[in-house]
Amino acid sequence: MARPSTSLAIEARDLVKTYPAGRGKRRAQALDSVSFEVEAGTIFGLLGPNGAGKSTSVKILSTLSRPDSGGASIAGIDVLRHPERVRKAIGFVAQKAVSDPMDTGRENLVLAGRLQGMPRAAATARAAELLERFSLGDSADRLVKTYSGGMARKLDVTIGLMHSPQVLFLDEPTTGLDPEARADMWAELESMAEAEQMTVLLTTHYLEEADHLASKLAIVDHGRVVVTGTPEELKDGLRGDAVFVELSPETDLDAALRAVSRVSGLSEILVDARTIRGRAAVGAVALPQILGALDDAALGVASATVARPSLDDVYLRYTGHSFRSGRPSLPAASPLAGAQSSGTGNTEKENAA
Repeated sequence: MARPSTSLAIEARDLVKTYPAGRGKRRAQALDSVSFEVEAGTIFGLLGPNGAGKSTSVKILSTLSRPDSGGASIAGIDVLRHPERVRKAIGFVAQKAVSDPMDTGRENLVLAGRLQGMPRAAATARAAELLERFSLGDSADRLVKTYSGGMARKLDVTIGLMHSPQVLFLDEPTTGLDPEARADMWAELESMAEAEQMTVLLTTHYLEEADHLASKLAIVDHGRVVVTGTPEELKDGLRGDAVFVELSPETDLDAALRAVSRVSGLSEILVDARTIRGRAAVGAVALPQILGALDDAALGVASATVARPSLDDVYLRYTGHSFRSGRPSLPAASPLAGAQSSGTGNTEKENAA
């Protein structure tokens, strides 16, 4: 299949999507003017926690859902006007398994190829090629129900690749895999993207996965794209070191915040659960001062660390809350009670997305 002539393989323009809520309640908004562009031949990551709107975006781009407003194109093809053409140009690997556990791996692949209109001989040859590339050759003629989780997930990816799509959508491809199987899948995906010369859109809620695989990413939060860029660009945009201090359970949080806020050179001070985090030009200089301030106030510390900027720090900068916690982090100058109550208003929207 010819590669797309346009330099943009994917374009999303102001996508809005809402879902019905309960009786008497407002519709829950899954996407709020989502826009991004993906260059042809790249791995693009949509990064965000569960419920951020990643899967809803992919469903619209892959013609499985229609937006309330906005538009999108795949390889220059309008998603809303020509969905049948888009489906021929894309591969889609959903979060849930698509293979038949009562068929062999080879049978699943040949069937997928035939459903895409491939002649049997071509489908058989392509299946053999993909099985070897993904290290499934020795298991090709075993029933899928005997596969491990990592093997079954690899098979799902190969099913999406059978017809050599121009764009491949991978929706949370490593969810549920153990660390070893996840690392193995990362290696296979990198090799696949290079060998197939295709565009890959990857949705993930694993920070390290986006950092490792994506050449560019968009961070999504509560149905909005809050920032885009390469992982290195986004991390380099945060100057200095991140400092983390986990307080002892008995430590008074208000008093700790007051003590830490007096440390010179410490900025962006936030509290996430019982962890105070801030940014300093040189973390190794700031950390002893922070610990000294807490000790002077007779406040207990459980642990303290200094780290270079991470994607979690990027997420915190642009959303106001930690990626891993999913809750708003609290500015040191804000009343704790009022800030804590602000994190409960998006539950319906998150669930709907």
